[in-house]
Amino acid sequence: MPDMLVRLYDLPDSAPHLTRVAKAGFAVRRAEPWDRTRLRRFAAECFGERWAVEADRAFYQTPIAGYVAVRDSQIVGFAVYECTRRGYFGPTGVREDLRSSGLGTALLFRCLESMREMGYAYAVIGGVGPAEFYAKVCGAFVIPGSEAGIYGPLFELQSMDRT
Repeated sequence: MPDMLVRLYDLPDSAPHLTRVAKAGFAVRRAEPWDRTRLRRFAAECFGERWAVEADRAFYQTPIAGYVAVRDSQIVGFAVYECTRRGYFGPTGVREDLRSSGLGTALLFRCLESMREMGYAYAVIGGVGPAEFYAKVCGAFVIPGSEAGIYGPLFELQSMDRT
């Protein structure tokens, strides 16, 4: 899975996406310290332990480097940045039954805008699955030569540790 690059100085307007999810009854907000356990549990149950570990890293920073999507006090999605590597977005995930609701887009924009506020001109999305989504939503493009992505060598090392 390749890595992608996003020009943060040229992001589209996020307002329509944030308005869409708010009208649907979702709150997309920066994670708070009391969200830590719930977010880690959500990420582990829906996306696996690796993502839970990365999401937990967001709480080591001030302000917390992540956002949650909430409805009826339940976390239904999340996105983090600056967790695995500096300048990197992700991981991010939305509960399966709520995909295509606009939550992924809203979470993405909140993180990218936060990274822009930190002074970054670009953000890397590492080990991308849905490349078409990122290209369409925020103009991301595949970094030439990154087919294995940043996570490729890390996953190889992990599998060697198990043998």
